[in-house]
Amino acid sequence: MKLKELGHTGLAVSPIGLGLAALGRPAYITLGHDADLGPERGVDELRRRAHAVLDAAYGRGIRYVDAARSYGRAEEFLGSWLESRGLAPGDVTVGSKWGYTYTGGWRVDAERHEVKDLSATTFRRQLDETRSLLGAHLSLYQIHSATLDSGVLDDADVLEGLAGLRATGVAVGFTVTGPDQAATIRRALELDRFDTVQATWNLLDGSAEPALEAAHDAGLGVIVKEALANGRLTARGAPPVLREAAEAAGTTPDALALAAVLARPWADVVLSGAATVDQLESNLHALDIQFGEELASRVRPLHEASETYWEKRATLPWT
Repeated sequence: MKLKELGHTGLAVSPIGLGLAALGRPAYITLGHDADLGPERGVDELRRRAHAVLDAAYGRGIRYVDAARSYGRAEEFLGSWLESRGLAPGDVTVGSKWGYTYTGGWRVDAERHEVKDLSATTFRRQLDETRSLLGAHLSLYQIHSATLDSGVLDDADVLEGLAGLRATGVAVGFTVTGPDQAATIRRALELDRFDTVQATWNLLDGSAEPALEAAHDAGLGVIVKEALANGRLTARGAPPVLREAAEAAGTTPDALALAAVLARPWADVVLSGAATVDQLESNLHALDIQFGEELASRVRPLHEASETYWEKRATLPWT
């Protein structure tokens, strides 16, 4: 895979990255996650699985990996993989996120799997935790799911802490969520304090595109998450329109959905959320697809109102 710079950060990334949300904890909201992991979901089993997927990703040229404090033991698994493979800081660009605390207790049936707190106290605590696990490998630290109503973009203590981290050479970014992603991105751009943005964009909800294009034009690196809509755009959940378009293109629904992101000139990295090596290999076929106007017109009927998309996402179960 040909590497590129993530915005103006100086960090080298591959066009497809690996997100660890489904690999660091026993439950997640991806359709079929329970079938992917099976009944054996102990820490050792998930560590082995995470290392296997990371090995496959690195072997195929993936050079951006995305974790978070709330992804169970994802940072721990990633740190142990980096060390055991003898990789030096910079061999892989590593991003992580702060703002949610994992509370699932390594249970699938937990009442709450994570708790959000975007205070400066949480930032300082979680930065120390992340550094203890990832050390000098940490290249990018992001606010996890910033929203306008959270107030995090107006918190002077948080902004001062992020500026201090940035001064040490670690890039700082923010991720967004919900139907008001675009408004949050535009507010963050006004602050001129961030190096990257990570947002949901997919064939169902493309509402953030103008704001993401503006972020790209302003020099921020753009990372796209949930390109497969938590499994709704894979073979397990694909609507007939996507299945038919994928068949016509001689590919799979997941690869076609990822190819749609790769075709966006403002997108630097699109994350694969693969929980298995086979899923990763299927995702990587996106690199072979020429996503032009013919395919774009085929999948255009998939678009949903942003509010509808996020309402459906909120009903997905943790499995």
